[in-house]
Amino acid sequence: MGALQITLGVIGVAVSVVAWGVFGAGVLRQIKIIRLGQPDATRNGPFVPRLNTLIKEFAAHTRMNKLRHVGPWHWLVMWGFLLGSLALFEAYGETFNPHFAWPIIGHWAPWQLLLELLGLGTVVGGVALAIIRQANHPRRADRQSRFAGSNFKYAYFVEAVVIIEGLGILGVKAFKISSGIEDPALWSSFVTQPLAELLPTSTAAVSIMALIKLLSGMIWLYVVGTTLTMGVAWHRFSAFFNIYFKREDDGGVALGKLKPMMSGGKPIDLEEADPDEDTFGVGKVEDFSWKGWLDFSTCTECGRCQSQCPAWNTGKPLSPKLLITQLRDHAYAKAPYLLAGGKKDMAGDEVGLTGDNPYAGIDVLAIAEADRALIGDDGGVIDPEVLWSCTSCGACVEQCPVDIEHVDHIVDMRRYQVMIESNFPTELNAMFKNLENKGNPWGQNAKDRMAWADDLDFEVPVFDGDFGDTEYLFWVGCAGAFEDRAKKTTRAVAELLHMAGVSYSVLGPEETCTGDPARRAGNEFVFQMLAQQNVEVLNSVFEDVEQAKRKIVVTCAHCFNTLANEYPDLGGDYEVVHHTQLLNRLVREKRLTPVAPIAEDVTYHDPCYLGRHNKVYEAPRELVGASGAALREMPRHGDRSMCCGAGGARMWMEERIGKRINVERVDEALGTAPSKIATGCPFCRVMLTDGVTSRQSDGMASEQLEVVDVAQLLLTAVKRGEQKVPAPVGATSGGEAEADGRADVPTDEVPTGTPQAEEDK
Repeated sequence: MGALQITLGVIGVAVSVVAWGVFGAGVLRQIKIIRLGQPDATRNGPFVPRLNTLIKEFAAHTRMNKLRHVGPWHWLVMWGFLLGSLALFEAYGETFNPHFAWPIIGHWAPWQLLLELLGLGTVVGGVALAIIRQANHPRRADRQSRFAGSNFKYAYFVEAVVIIEGLGILGVKAFKISSGIEDPALWSSFVTQPLAELLPTSTAAVSIMALIKLLSGMIWLYVVGTTLTMGVAWHRFSAFFNIYFKREDDGGVALGKLKPMMSGGKPIDLEEADPDEDTFGVGKVEDFSWKGWLDFSTCTECGRCQSQCPAWNTGKPLSPKLLITQLRDHAYAKAPYLLAGGKKDMAGDEVGLTGDNPYAGIDVLAIAEADRALIGDDGGVIDPEVLWSCTSCGACVEQCPVDIEHVDHIVDMRRYQVMIESNFPTELNAMFKNLENKGNPWGQNAKDRMAWADDLDFEVPVFDGDFGDTEYLFWVGCAGAFEDRAKKTTRAVAELLHMAGVSYSVLGPEETCTGDPARRAGNEFVFQMLAQQNVEVLNSVFEDVEQAKRKIVVTCAHCFNTLANEYPDLGGDYEVVHHTQLLNRLVREKRLTPVAPIAEDVTYHDPCYLGRHNKVYEAPRELVGASGAALREMPRHGDRSMCCGAGGARMWMEERIGKRINVERVDEALGTAPSKIATGCPFCRVMLTDGVTSRQSDGMASEQLEVVDVAQLLLTAVKRGEQKVPAPVGATSGGEAEADGRADVPTDEVPTGTPQAEEDK
């Protein structure tokens, strides 16, 4: 041990003491800040399933590999960071003594091979990630870049440290070999052994390279410890906890049902809630749960959510990534005020801090941040246009590699805006009023719920008080009962069930909206009112029916999701199937036999609430195949399917910014040159039909192109291609003709059902 080694070693230790101290203080402060969030006891267990999910997601990179050109490189960097830490700590000894190695394993050939792979993998992985970031730089792709809005300075700092660490591992090893300190087998040192042939004999170089390896890590610790909002670095630690504490303990993503409205860590029953004590949604950043704060802290700014977001991709201001990072920056800027005990009441008056100078000792920037509104177009953290652009399609949640729960956070903020601030898009007023007064978003009368069955040549059974041996309750839904285009799906399904001999009945006037649009818009009060009413009706229908036979078939993907996933929390536990699942089973059982293949080129649009939210992808596609049609997939399909634009109550809101989402989706469908666009949701059908109509008027789509439900394709094939009656002269072109010649006319052109009373408009 010479003077050089002693000097290098002392420098390494001195820097390390400072760096580890700063980093440790940063960890403790971050824990304190995350604990500012509200309690959430639902994340506590069970331990084993959550641990299994954690191991699977980080070790196998199951979510990271959704982008296959990124996953392998990140996997190399991750293991380089975890196991490379052993090489980092080894550097403390190597700076003082070039001959130092870990006891027992230090000269072991498998350890030498592991070091080789870690060093090489870290360098290659770090360079690859930097190249990917450059290739997708916003200066080339603008909004199309998933990195638009990300902090490149932080990212390149992290990637540079990764590469230096890898080079340090390889450099130390190569100089040890060239200096005769190590003589490993070639198979364990296939890079450093040839490299050592080119290097001089120098034990000093071993210590210098060890110090470089050590200092790069210490600089990283110091910078990260002083920059708590550097999610691209902190996710190396917080991601493990974020994955473990994800909403679904079975490993599923936070889709399907929404997180219940919580206060004090418990779901709120609005009949017993106290507005003075309970929190209705999220009106301030501290109203988010601690898991929300952990989400904000864990975001790596990778932009996968942004790249999949239909709002962002059509020129809207919403980016799920930027939403999370804006909440993070606000939360950490406000944290000193909150940690000091600051709190404001609903009027904005300070109630947490008292005295002549209540803000003494608190950073003025934190005080200023405390005065900012969470939602507001004049200095608010989140612009209202951002909040209301969300379609709740779940593409962001599906793609996030660290399990951030964007949709839950957005709806929580909407809840506060609707229920406390009464601040929401004006178009929703009519929808809320119609749901409260009429039990459906269109404001139609309940007595018209069976109008869809008027022209069928068989009687549709309506529940008469005795479910008996009935196999299924057919939940028609509001769209299926009142919207002209959706009625075609309802009739097709009813006819197919009749032909297959399936015993079913409908509720008719007793049916009410499931409450999905109200809940996604943030009106939890209306949702709970409608849901409790429906659960009461359904439980009375199934009163004497054993649990296994409480079966409901649904044509609307939104009704399907609500009945299956959200009603169990309110006492409504049923077996709910989508009509594509039931019809597919009937085809397999030969109870429905397609006998006249359809010579059509069909592209299938995955409804978000059927596909991403409930993982039903194959049944509708198999039905398209069973009908004899040739399926042509759009580039974005399956779990990456693009939204039609109707979810999140957007069906009832005007789209004033950017390109219309439904037109964007239709343009993608037109790229497959289809003769029909098929789907499995009435909302999607309405939106896509309007998009097709728009493109037909622009001359960009064939007048023969039409949007249909997969049930209609199957019905045509089963009925031996029964000829349609020509539409009357003057009927709207492009619509699918009914048996009586009526064309498929959008309801915004020709009203349907009972006219709405003036006082309800």
